[in-house]
Amino acid sequence: MDHATTTRRRNALALFQAYAERALAHGDGPKGLDQAFAASLKISPSMWSQIKAGRPIGNKLARQFEVLSSKGKGWLDQTHEPAVLTPAEKAFLDLSLRAWRTAGASGRRSLRTYLAAVAERSSPAEH
Repeated sequence: MDHATTTRRRNALALFQAYAERALAHGDGPKGLDQAFAASLKISPSMWSQIKAGRPIGNKLARQFEVLSSKGKGWLDQTHEPAVLTPAEKAFLDLSLRAWRTAGASGRRSLRTYLAAVAERSSPAEH
């Protein structure tokens, strides 16, 4: 996936997360959240499922999501810091911290070098 596709997908998932949190806080049950979210964006549940699985979000659909989610034009294309860590991100950070704390000096250098190389390969400037 290219950077724009990844960014749009990540932001669409963030919109869903915020939608789900509001719905659950309002007392709605978790069943049917995907369908309700899709309806709020005026897309089919099938389309939402495909987007979650990696289907690219085109320009027209991105602008539609932004309007229906009360976001500014281009919001879906921008990188945003998540308000909270996802469970996967938290698990990764926990694992990284354990690895860092148990590694010796050479292990820490290797970890730092490896992570810097991965970050450099996936930096937006390349795309």
